[in-house]
Amino acid sequence: MLRSRIAAARSRPSRPRRYVWEKLPDEQLLSLRFCDLKLTIEGTDLEEAVKRLYRELSSRGIQFRPHCWLAEEWFSPDGIPGIAIPFYLAHRRLMSLERRFMREVEGGNRNWLMRILRHEAGHAFDSAYRLRRRRQWRDVFGPASLPYPDTYRPRPGSRRFVQHLGAWYAQAHPTVDFAETFAVWLKPNSAWRRDYLGWPAFAKLEYIDGLAAEIGDTKAPVIDRTTVEDVAEEVSTLRQHYERKLARYRTPRRSGADELLLKVFTTAPRRKSAPKAACVLRELRNPLRQQFVRTGAFSEYLVHQVLRLMIERCERLDLYMRGSRRQLKSQLIWLIARLAESYEERQLPRVAL
Repeated sequence: MLRSRIAAARSRPSRPRRYVWEKLPDEQLLSLRFCDLKLTIEGTDLEEAVKRLYRELSSRGIQFRPHCWLAEEWFSPDGIPGIAIPFYLAHRRLMSLERRFMREVEGGNRNWLMRILRHEAGHAFDSAYRLRRRRQWRDVFGPASLPYPDTYRPRPGSRRFVQHLGAWYAQAHPTVDFAETFAVWLKPNSAWRRDYLGWPAFAKLEYIDGLAAEIGDTKAPVIDRTTVEDVAEEVSTLRQHYERKLARYRTPRRSGADELLLKVFTTAPRRKSAPKAACVLRELRNPLRQQFVRTGAFSEYLVHQVLRLMIERCERLDLYMRGSRRQLKSQLIWLIARLAESYEERQLPRVAL
């Protein structure tokens, strides 16, 4: 009886930590310095997500455990086998602030969070075992010494790369290719042997599978526990952070989708109450994606990327809905199909990193 009570107490989720700044209006919250927030991973949903990542690594026979800390953005520093997690994921109040400025919260739900953690764990695994120095690693993924680009041009039809995070991210650089491939391999109950059979990317997944069996139970030669850009030591304010971040995203990217979007939506709505195109697309995103998946005309990954691009361009162009919702659905099916076809046939516009 006593043991069962102790076990129940341990399994019971801890109460979220309370902060004096939780109830502050946005303008006051933006004036606070990062170090004044006193954020931690412990006692949050992030703590359980990190533990889940460790369990996934263990289930794959890997004893390595990347250390994690809170920073301004997602990254894993070269040479340091750890993972920086964005500060806003440590508290729902900060997630709402991130959504206000950036329109989305990267890693803001459990599935998305774990997908990114697996990707960053791939980078950390590379650093921990100095994998990029191996000749076979370079033969499979390419030289890590290639300059890291500011932009890259995805090739949606390529089967040389796995499809994990958005915008065909594996195609950006050899180190990203490794991290994306590692993430697909690491996912619990991953069906990579079936999903990628016949793809050139299959050999990359097999390489990681063999690599894990070879070194997974050995001690990592790099054990540096340094943290980089830790928000606990950051004296800039949240306002300064978002000013810098918005400046990076302020220049709109041209897209061949714009002309097609303007056939469906408008920049000059006839009614003041006309809903924003981006909001309508977010509302219809899942039903539209499921409809295309049922038909089998395009891959779910491709349709998902097309919808993300449409929402981004609708926001940039400040587009509104015109006409009825009944008409809109058939127009959107036509538009998604046109974009998906064009992206399968040619290269996408360059994507900024």
